[in-house]
Amino acid sequence: MAIMGYTVVDLFAGAGGFSRGFLDAGFDVALGIEIDGNAARTYSYNFPNAVMLLNDIRNVNGEDIIKYIGSRPDVIIGGSPCEAFTETNPRRAKDPLDRLYVDELGRLTLEFIRLVGELRPRVFVLENVVRIMDGPLRDALVNEFARVGYERIYFNVLHAEDYGTPSIRRRVFISNIPIKPRKTGRVLTVWDAIGDLPSPGDPSIPNHEYVTISDRKLRGITQLNWDEALYKFRGATGFFRNFIRLNPWKPAPTVMGSVRFVHPIEDRVLTVREQARLMGFPDNHVFLGPKDSQFNQIGEAVPPPLARAIASFVLKYLNGNAPYEANQITF
Repeated sequence: MAIMGYTVVDLFAGAGGFSRGFLDAGFDVALGIEIDGNAARTYSYNFPNAVMLLNDIRNVNGEDIIKYIGSRPDVIIGGSPCEAFTETNPRRAKDPLDRLYVDELGRLTLEFIRLVGELRPRVFVLENVVRIMDGPLRDALVNEFARVGYERIYFNVLHAEDYGTPSIRRRVFISNIPIKPRKTGRVLTVWDAIGDLPSPGDPSIPNHEYVTISDRKLRGITQLNWDEALYKFRGATGFFRNFIRLNPWKPAPTVMGSVRFVHPIEDRVLTVREQARLMGFPDNHVFLGPKDSQFNQIGEAVPPPLARAIASFVLKYLNGNAPYEANQITF
C-alpha cells in the first residue's frame, strides 16, 4: 500500500532498477509485477513497502491492481522484454510487425498498453531497445496507444551515460509526455564505478564474491588487453562481443544479462556487485537467486541513475514545473 505522494506501478519490475530511480526521486512505489521468481524475490527485498505480484502480466487486469493499492496509480512504468526486438537476437523475426504481434515475448508490450488503457495513469513510461521503432513498428505503437485513449506519444531516446551511469546504454522511453532530463555533464568511467571496491569476499559488501569460470576461459582472459574480447557471438545484425577486458578510463560497454566483463587489472571476471555498479545500482540494492540470475537481473534493468533522471522530470511535470511542451499534455 502506498503511503503518500504520487504512486507508481512497475509492470515489468525485474530487480527494480526502474523503480529504484522513482523511489529515490520521491515517488511511492506501490506495486510491481514480475514473472521470474528470483527477480521477484530481489524486488520484494529491496522494496518492502511495495506489493509484489509474482504473476504473468497477461493474468493481471487493472481492477486487480486498484484492489491492491487502493486507487489508480499516478504513473505506470515498465521495461517490456526486448528479446523480440533486439539486434543481438539471431532468431528475431524478419518482419518487424511479427516481432510485436506474433512473437510471444514481443506481445507483452501490448499487455503494457492494455493495462495503461485500463488504469489511465497521468503518465506512463515504457522502456525498450531502440529497435522497437524499426520500420512500421513505430506507427503500430502509436496506433495501439491511441486505441486505449492516448493520442500523443513520444519516443524519447536517451543515453544512460549522459545521466551518471558508468556504462553505455541507448534505450527508447515511450511515454505520453516528452521526457528531456538535464544531462549531468560528466561521463563516469569503469574505475569511477569500481575502483574503490576491496577484493571480492568482503562480507560487508553484498554480492561481491568471486565468480567461478573454467580454466580455459581463465587462460584466455590472461591474454586480453583493455577493450579486447575473448569471444564473439552472432546476433540478428552481426557479431557481438563477450568477456571484454574493461578499459578503466572509459565507460563500460552495454551491460547485458548474458555478457560478462573481465576486470581491467585482475585476471578474473567482475563480481555481481561490480557489474551492478556499472549500471549505477547502490551497494544496498541486494540481488537474490543464483549468480547467473543475478547477472541477468542487472543486465535487464533500467539503470537507476537514468531512471532517477526520468523520474525527476516526471515529478516536475506532475507538479506543473516541467518545460512548456510537456505541460501542454491534457487528460
